Formats: sequence, C-alpha cells, structure tokens
Amino acid sequence: MATDDSINTSSDANGWPPVDSSPVVCFGEMLIDFVPTVAGVSLAEAPAFEKAPGGAPANVAVGIAKLGGSAAFVGKVGDDEFGHMLANILKQNNVDNSGVRFDHKARTALAFVTNRADGEREFLFFRHPSADMLLHESELNVEVISKAKIFHYGSISLIDEPCKSAHLAAMKIAKDSGSILSYDPNLRLPLWPSAEAAREGIMNIWDQADIIKISEEEISFLTGGEDPNDDNVVLDKLFHPNLKLLIVTEGSEGCRYFTKEFRGRVAGVKVKPVDTTGAGDAFVGGILYCLASDPNLFKDEEQLREALLFANACGAVTVTKRGAIPALPSREAVLSLLTQAAS
Repeated sequence: MATDDSINTSSDANGWPPVDSSPVVCFGEMLIDFVPTVAGVSLAEAPAFEKAPGGAPANVAVGIAKLGGSAAFVGKVGDDEFGHMLANILKQNNVDNSGVRFDHKARTALAFVTNRADGEREFLFFRHPSADMLLHESELNVEVISKAKIFHYGSISLIDEPCKSAHLAAMKIAKDSGSILSYDPNLRLPLWPSAEAAREGIMNIWDQADIIKISEEEISFLTGGEDPNDDNVVLDKLFHPNLKLLIVTEGSEGCRYFTKEFRGRVAGVKVKPVDTTGAGDAFVGGILYCLASDPNLFKDEEQLREALLFANACGAVTVTKRGAIPALPSREAVLSLLTQAAS
C-alpha cells in the first residue's frame, strides 16, 4: 500500500476531493436492466421497457471513472450483442475492461426492474445460468487485480459456482497485494436459494472486509429483524475488529458512519428525484474515489465527513436522471450541487 507521502492530495479551489486517484478494481456482475418507460408502475403494468446497462459492481466502476478516478472491472458477460455492448460501455467510460471475459455458451444476464408507486422496487431476473455466474478462477486477470489500491465487490457473485470460487480467489489476490477490501452486500433475495442461504453467504466473508457499505434494510435482514436505526445494533452485530469503516446508507436522509475511533451522521443533499436506480452505487463510487486518493481518510473525522458529503451528493445527482450508468455524475456536477446546497 502506498504511504501517505506518495499520495497526491492536491485539490482544486473547491477544496475536496483530491483529483489524483489510485486504481479501484470492481468485481462481479454486469448485466442489462430493462426499466419501464413509465414511472411508478409494476412490471406487469409497464407498457414497454428500455434497456440500460447495470450491475452494481460495474456501476461503481463507471461512477469512479466518471468522477475522474481510475477504475477497472473484472467479470464475465455473454459472447452476444449485449455482452459486447456492455464491454464497450465500460471502455467508453474510461474503465479498464481487460478483466472482462466472454462466454460463448451462456447469455448476458437480464433483469427487469421497476420502482412501483408504493415505493417498493420489483425485480425479475433471467440467469439460468447467465455468463456472470460462470467466471472461473483460471479466467481471472491477476495483473489487474493485484494492482488494485481498493478491491470492491458485492454478494451476488457468491451465490453460485464457479463464480463463488473465482470471487474468493480474487479477494485473496487483492488482499495479498495490499489492497483495501470494500464490500457492498447489495442484497437481492430472489437470486438466493433461501433467506438463510443469503444470510450465511453474505456473512461468510464479512470479517475480511476493510470497508463495508450497508443499507437499513440489509441491517434488519442480517441481524434477524433488529432495529436498523440503533447504533448499538450496528456496532454489536456488524462491526468487526478488522473493519476500518462501516457506512449505513439512509437514502435521501444521508448516511451514518462508524470507525474504531468515532461515529456520526452526514445529512443527504436535497434534490427532486426522478429515478433512484443506481443511487447507492453512485454513493459507493463517490466514497471509493475519495478513499483511493487518501487511503487514511477514515482516520480523520473531518475529512471523512467531507468525503461522505461528496458521496451523498453523487447519489443525489444520480436520482435526478433516469437509469444508472447514464445518470452517474461527473466531479464537476457533484461539486456544483454541493456549491448550490451550501448557498
């Protein structure tokens, strides 16, 4: 890991965040989301759908690159029109796609996603199996993974073999190379065989992460229904001795943060939402972009709070547009929103 004096913390007149960024490697699924052309309807009620590139780890990689950071994606897509489209989207957004593999026997994963009028999200996945589930350990781009300052992943890639073994191997390569391990469980219950399997699968690698981002819903699920707003529940049940930073996202309300030394809350940045798809991934991209510039951020509470406000603004900009990747913001857009919010 780089020492403090090798990190360029120069920043522009806005003060934060630093422009320089070390590589963040994101591992897992990239797929096609089909979203209704009309807002607030169920999947069955939707008159038509439009395709949008998706998959949380890929969204995070693009989010970092759009902010001006350095990002790579490691995963597998089908050797089909959608798969090649996704690989090209990564390239167009300045994400290193040399870790992408193509499967000529399986299709690129598809997901139909909607935000219903009652606020609930509805998912319908097509992966029987899809290419992302079939990444083998032997297909990992070790060179890309071993260069990561931060190695970021979710839990969907832990559900099925051979991808599960590839995921665990990639984590070990990254850890052995000095990477910070970043985990966003990104719970998608319909993809797991059972709720018990999901809980066990997500928690099996919990203690290995240096940074964890989790939602209120995921706290309730992983703790067996305990109050997600109780800081003591978070600290007693989910904070582990090796953890440097645990973040609880609360949608438009902002986020809570926990380190060994301190804890607190950073308010959200108010906007008029159009589509919440990708907001959490934009937040993760924002905080990892800042951490890649200064890996010791979690030791300075004032700097950490600035970085989390920046990440909250990344999520806020994203919800003002439709889709995930197309809505992910530039650094300038985030700083502009923060300037407006402060005036």
